[in-house]
Amino acid sequence: MTERMKRVEENHKKGYNCAQAVACAYSDLYGVDEKDAFRAVECFGRGMGVMGTCGAVSAMAYLVGLKVSDANLEHPQSKVDCYNTFKPMSEAFAAKNQSTLCSELKGIGTGVVLRSCPGCMQDAAEIIETHLIHKDA
Repeated sequence: MTERMKRVEENHKKGYNCAQAVACAYSDLYGVDEKDAFRAVECFGRGMGVMGTCGAVSAMAYLVGLKVSDANLEHPQSKVDCYNTFKPMSEAFAAKNQSTLCSELKGIGTGVVLRSCPGCMQDAAEIIETHLIHKDA
């Protein structure tokens, strides 16, 4: 387990939601202060606050944007690169957990929990390490 993966766990134990725990553990790699990342993804927890896309998955998308976006406000050119970078990450998460939706992962309506929040965060961290951090190494 990497130091950043440990930081994800520590963040969650401090009360960060799933999205915050993941995003804040990696945001500094992409020039974003932890406090700013914390604020930016606060509503991503609990599946965007409404049991939609898992917060850990949303944090992966946030980090892809930080890393891949050209931030060109006049003529943005990096949208497709962001989508293409995130797609295999989302697919890897879904393949491992059978869903990317918080409500399904938590077994809301079915009573069958597919993955715990700590497990989702661990999986997201592993995917980030593989697809964003070590991909270019």
